[in-house]
Amino acid sequence: MNRPTLDRPDTDDRIGPLDLDDWRSSALNFEREIAKAVVGQERAIRLLTIAVFARGHVLLEGDVGVGKTTLLRAVARALGGAYERIEGTIDLMPSDMIYYTFLNEDGKPRVEPGPVLRHGSDLSVFFFNEINRARPQVHSLLLRLMAERSITAFNMEHVFPYLLVFADRNRIEREETFELPAAARDRFLMEVAISAPSDEKSRRDLIFATRFHDVDTLIASLNDGVLDYRRLNTLANVIQNTIIVSPALERYVLDLWKAIREPASAGIQIANVDINRLIAGGASPRGMSYLIRAARVSAWLSGRDMVVPEDIRDIFHECMAHRIFLTPVYELRREEIVRSLIADVFAKVPAP
Repeated sequence: MNRPTLDRPDTDDRIGPLDLDDWRSSALNFEREIAKAVVGQERAIRLLTIAVFARGHVLLEGDVGVGKTTLLRAVARALGGAYERIEGTIDLMPSDMIYYTFLNEDGKPRVEPGPVLRHGSDLSVFFFNEINRARPQVHSLLLRLMAERSITAFNMEHVFPYLLVFADRNRIEREETFELPAAARDRFLMEVAISAPSDEKSRRDLIFATRFHDVDTLIASLNDGVLDYRRLNTLANVIQNTIIVSPALERYVLDLWKAIREPASAGIQIANVDINRLIAGGASPRGMSYLIRAARVSAWLSGRDMVVPEDIRDIFHECMAHRIFLTPVYELRREEIVRSLIADVFAKVPAP
């Protein structure tokens, strides 16, 4: 059986011709619908919209209670299709994602599909809450689900052609947590930081507007299925084959890639850092190709048929920062150093 990939097209016979202008209007409606449930998160909403149309998975990071789950529930509601969620715990096993067992009213054991299998191929959003609380064995199963959009269970291969995986990571507690391996992090198109809104009006609304206090009612008030999730794979391919990347921009991206991997060769200097010993690895060809996928979607959402340097720079941190692996001595300063590195790369590498 052919396994689904990021580029696998839809197979629904009802799908007709796609109009990119009409779909852009639908994408902007999708953003407006999500914004009804979360305030002060315009950039996060745009990044998640890019991920949806680039067909890429997303890891969210942020403090407790800043609205990560509400944001993802709003995305799932507006996207349509089946939505499932699982909580990361230290005793979670891979089998818990696939099935669960219980005794029925007759006292006989019964097996029911778990969250991954419950909706079959209609599963469109799978949310893994506090992913770093789960064991590495669970990460391995999730890695296959993300990479191949399929799993093997009950002697069958189950395929999820429309699936997007969203996860968030607990950054507060360190006890009983397991850091994601590099291979798993690389499967996320983006890592998006979510923080509390900075403007006073948004903060006031979140605290005092009662509609934000009942999340279930708030999510239920959103229009369901603003987008047809069954058509997004085909649409994603059309976007990728329509939006142009010029030779000059190709050269620019290759220069950025070299500077990220070999910062000393670009003349980059960071305070209290031995630049020759900074980079342990990362920024792979797959990561750079994901960056271009996202940049093409960004250009399309902006109403352009060509990628410009601003499209690259605007999403570069979210697409690339988690793919830059530092030597252990610098990991404790990771966030500060990676931001400085990316800023210096943009400053040193001339844009076309």
